Amino acid sequence: MIQDDVNRRDFIKTFGMITGTAMMASVPWLNVLHAKSKSQSITGTVKLAILGVGSRGSLLTLLLQDTPGVEIIAYCDDYPPNFKMAGELIGPGAKGFTDYREMLKMAEIEAVVIATPLYEHARMTVDSLNAGKHVFCEKAMARTLEDCKRMVDAQRETGQILQIGHQRMFDVKYLKAVKEIRQGKLGNITQIRAYWHRNNDWRRPIPGPELERKINWRLYREYSLGLMTELASHQIQVANWILDEVPQYVSGFGSINHWHDGREVFDNVNLVYQYPSGSHLIYDSMTSNKKYGYEEQIMGPLGTMELEAGKVFEEFPPPAPGILQLINQIENRVFDTIPIGGASWVPDDPSADKGKYIMDRVLNSDGTDMELIAFAESVRSGTHTDELLRQAFYASIATLLGDQAMLKREVLEWPQEYMI
Repeated sequence: MIQDDVNRRDFIKTFGMITGTAMMASVPWLNVLHAKSKSQSITGTVKLAILGVGSRGSLLTLLLQDTPGVEIIAYCDDYPPNFKMAGELIGPGAKGFTDYREMLKMAEIEAVVIATPLYEHARMTVDSLNAGKHVFCEKAMARTLEDCKRMVDAQRETGQILQIGHQRMFDVKYLKAVKEIRQGKLGNITQIRAYWHRNNDWRRPIPGPELERKINWRLYREYSLGLMTELASHQIQVANWILDEVPQYVSGFGSINHWHDGREVFDNVNLVYQYPSGSHLIYDSMTSNKKYGYEEQIMGPLGTMELEAGKVFEEFPPPAPGILQLINQIENRVFDTIPIGGASWVPDDPSADKGKYIMDRVLNSDGTDMELIAFAESVRSGTHTDELLRQAFYASIATLLGDQAMLKREVLEWPQEYMI
């Protein structure tokens, strides 16, 4: 496999070639990028504002500054160190605010990129849409089921574009994998296992105790659901996308079994999601062991894909020609006679197949830059993709239901009022 540094123009061309027109029906959010791959002309500048310029917001800012046809004309953050950093990062040409409602009064702003803590997503998104701005909001959508629905309703009422930041939907490696899965490479998908393991306390240093909840908001239930909304939302979206379904039931257990430091969110979660087709997503996440990192394992009777690693493993790989005769001899000796009183079963050893790469080269992008390019192109063309929003909505609802199932220690069924 070739490691490849490619410039943005070459990347978009590669994106178009890999996905192709055959993917458009199943992933309609690629239409704008597929069109972009055929023509590099920029018609008009999209004027954006950044709302929340912390760690994620800073990354989005850097990527947007490298996106042709985009100009950041305003930014907002109510935490002084972030506000100062944003001014230095974006430069004097943009206007700074500490109150986003004042920022939304700028008529020149066409779209807002929101990268604030989870609990602020819904009100800021709804206010921005109602102010006539298109919105790109980071995942997960919102802290509650009701707020997720409120965001969708606001998009439908205003007609503005609302895109949620699930970058794997724009990662070429994932797109190629989904294309091959749709073509039957693994057979019907019977199980997905996904996990995200870390070994740290997830805390950030604070200047004083009065800022504990503002800076470490991920650890408190008023603001976040921890591992579920910050990590699991990524991988549940992938499972929903691949199965082309939303879960019917979810059950699981969560606990705080390592970081006894006053946090309110689980540091260890284990869930099972059952889909209408009978397929399962088995999900776990922890912050006390990083041995296995993170992965999504897609399994069917013909093989397995590990999407983060970008590899596919055949269930029955063809043997090397040179050992076919030896294998036949061994099989004849093993199966021609059945010893009386012998073992009634033999455990299956893990497959020795080392797998093949899904792509023949690595493109240095996790999809975040591509989703921002797609958002800018959507704003420029005035095109909202409802399926992109549906994917994000269902991922967030599944995430929130999973947390409720762990809290209640019950099997929960997907509420029909959260089908859109």
